[in-house]
Formats: sequence, C-alpha cells, structure tokens
Amino acid sequence: MARSRPRVWLLAGCGAVLLWAFVGQLVAVGRLLALFGLAGDAEPSPPPTALPPRRVYKSNGYLKVSCNGGLNQMRSEICDMVAVARLLNLTMVVPELDKRSFWADQSNFEDIFDVKHFIDTLRDEVHIVKQLPKRFGPEDSNNILNMPPVSWSDEKYYLHQILPLFSKYSVIHFNKTDARLANNGISTQLQLLRCRVNFHALKFTPQIEALGNKLVQKLQAKGSFVALHLRYEMDMLAFSGCNHGLSQEEAEELKRMRYAYPWWREKEIDSQAKRLQGLCPLTPEETSFILKALGFQKDTLIYIAAGEIYGGEKRLEPLQAAFPKLVRKETLLDLEALRQFQNHSSQMAALDFIVSTASDIFIPTYDGNMAKLVEGHRRFLGFRRSVLLDRQKLVGFIDLYNNKTISWNNFASSVQETHRNRVVQPSCRQKLENKPKEEDYFYANPHECLANSRFCSRTKDAISVR
Repeated sequence: MARSRPRVWLLAGCGAVLLWAFVGQLVAVGRLLALFGLAGDAEPSPPPTALPPRRVYKSNGYLKVSCNGGLNQMRSEICDMVAVARLLNLTMVVPELDKRSFWADQSNFEDIFDVKHFIDTLRDEVHIVKQLPKRFGPEDSNNILNMPPVSWSDEKYYLHQILPLFSKYSVIHFNKTDARLANNGISTQLQLLRCRVNFHALKFTPQIEALGNKLVQKLQAKGSFVALHLRYEMDMLAFSGCNHGLSQEEAEELKRMRYAYPWWREKEIDSQAKRLQGLCPLTPEETSFILKALGFQKDTLIYIAAGEIYGGEKRLEPLQAAFPKLVRKETLLDLEALRQFQNHSSQMAALDFIVSTASDIFIPTYDGNMAKLVEGHRRFLGFRRSVLLDRQKLVGFIDLYNNKTISWNNFASSVQETHRNRVVQPSCRQKLENKPKEEDYFYANPHECLANSRFCSRTKDAISVR
C-alpha cells in the first residue's frame, strides 16, 4: 500500500487535550465538591483552521457504508469505517444514516454533521467523496458487493478478507456497520484516527451547534447544572424488556412492539431478573431516590437529556417533585426554535449531546451508546465529571429501602459509598479475551488518545499517525 509523507500529530498527551479540545469550566455544585472532587477545566482554545495537506495514494476502490442505529451508535460506526478506509487505502463515500430504525429519522449526513468540515479535516488521511461516480448504478452487481463485515474484527480481517475482494469489485457496500471494528488489538495509528474523526471531524452543522450552545448558555446563566441522561424512552423499554413500575397494559404494549421488530431478537424476557442484574434503566422514581442519596439538593438544576419519556409527565412526577428545577430543551426553547429539528430524533439527540458534554456533572441512568460516547468526550475534555451508576447494587438498595429493611440514612450512605470511586477518572480500558461485548467500549474510554495513555501501553506514547 502507498505510504504518504509523515507528519506529527499531537493528539495523545496532556498538551493535545488543551490544544484541540473545547474545554468548558466546571462550577462547584454545593456539597458535591467533597463527594466527587470537582475541579475546574481550562478556558476553550480555538482549533487550528489551516487545512492539512491532501494525502496522495492509489485508491484500491470505493467504500460505501450504511449506518444503523441512533445518532451515537452511528457516530462510532463512522469513526470505525474511516479507520477501515484508511487501513485499506480506499476512497470513502460520505456515510448514509439509518432511516429504517424505530425512530424513522429521514436525516442525511449533511443534516447533522458539517460535511465539508468532515471531508476537509480528514483529507490527509482518506479521500472522501459525497457520492459514488455515476458509472456505478444501484443495481450494478458486477462492480458493487453488498455485505456486512464481521463484528468486532481486527486489522487482519480487513486486510486478509476484505481487501482481496477489491480485485473483483470496484465498490464494497457495508450495509451494517455497528461494532464492526474491535475495541482492542488495533494499532495505535488507527486508534488515534478513530479519535480524530470522533473529536474533530464529526462536527455538528452550524444550526445544531448554535442552538445547542444557546441551550448551554441558558443553563449556565442559571448556575451549575447536571445533565441527566434519563434513558426511559419507549424503544429502550421495549427492546430491553424492562417493565418495572409499569402497568400491565403498558408492559403488554411494549411486548407487542418488541415482537414487531424482528431484528431485536430477544422475545420472552424476565424483566425482574434483568433488573436485579442491573440490566434495566432506572425509572424516574428510582432516579429521584439516587440523586437525593448522592447529596443533590432540591434546588439543583437538572437538564433531562432524553427523548419522550414513556408515560409522559405523569411518569416524571416523582422526579419533578424531588427536583422542581427540572428542565428539558422543550421547556428552555420556544417552539419556533425547535421546529426545524422536531421529528428528527438524531438532530434532537445532537442537541442533548452538546448539553451533556458541557454540563458540570453528567449522570446516565443506562449505559447505552449515548452514555458511552458522552463519557468518552468528557474524558477527552479534561475528564469532566461523569457519575457511572452501579445499577445492580442500586436496585438492591432501593428495594431494601422500599421494604423498610434499611433507613434513609443507611440507604444514602450505602449509595454514596458505592459511588465514591465511580466518578470518571484516568483509567485503562478493560480487555476481555473473546468477550468483546463485555469488555470496556473503546469510545467510552479511548485511553490511547488521552493523557493517561502511557500507563496503558508497554510502548511509548505515539505522537504520529503514520
């Protein structure tokens, strides 16, 4: 494969975090300073504006990718596929976003991300085009191969199994791209590239950035705030089979929905068993208990980063009663400002993403794709405080308290002690041989790209992407 001239890219290390990241300022949240050890970040510094030199290489063919899932899952898929295109010396077509999932969002790449910035930022790595040349028709089976790559694959798979296919086909269309690149066992060069795509190339459109920043400014004007990713939407509950706290009618509705989506696979699910294993999102009522136990006061400003909560305002009543300063984008912005983003779940999720990365504290009630991607971004932005809830222990504490087996004071102290060391801090990604689904996710902790990378590798920190 052709090699391009080297250039130094200071991504790993503390200096890179300060140079590239948009770093906001953490503000104290009352007594939580002592509990979580909050500290301030540096002021933001603007990213470099000069375009990198275009990488010159002989392309082996075109890579077309169709993403699947919600915004944050698709974001990680795009990063993975850019790395694959770079590895195989391919020309990449701007990714297609999922339009067939539960959300039925018809947004294209350019509706969410700044496509020019994406192409320009990566021009020294991969040649990216907006569409395939016209000579390739949609039914051109002689030149186009449609296939899903194997999940959790490493570089050897793509070099030995995928690259030879380009001797027969001019275009390979990956029609499913979730979790198709391994978390670990990938060269530092490609890991750094995944980070570069994620943290620099995937920039939201000016319209999304402007409205997201407006939300942040409105919140910061009120003081310190917590972003609560309350993953209690209909799709999550139906997919997971979690129905704790729901009526029988609601549980049946979710079950019917799960059967209606054959690719969700799981059918008969023991909801109670999953909950006790910590595999269910916390309910709004459970969340209110946990926040109070952690020391959050009634006047804490809490932004709900989520879609429509299943059960609506009635389901939120316990949380609203405990924390009256509960806000959402729909309550902070007028209808006209949100109009262009409504009915586009990925664009609405992008607004929540901006607010969540900028918040003083981030707390997800479920460790899904958004929770993981936001955690990774907050690590990159100087390890902004994120509290990772231990749901398995928490539901046990909650049941003991509800059964009057333990007092409130015992409940609160147990919750606080459990989470004293569950605030995001520099750490190495946990690797599990032959269990990629269970090991730590690359995008939640891309340690190769962070200041602590030297502690997680036997080799010296890499400062070059070639």
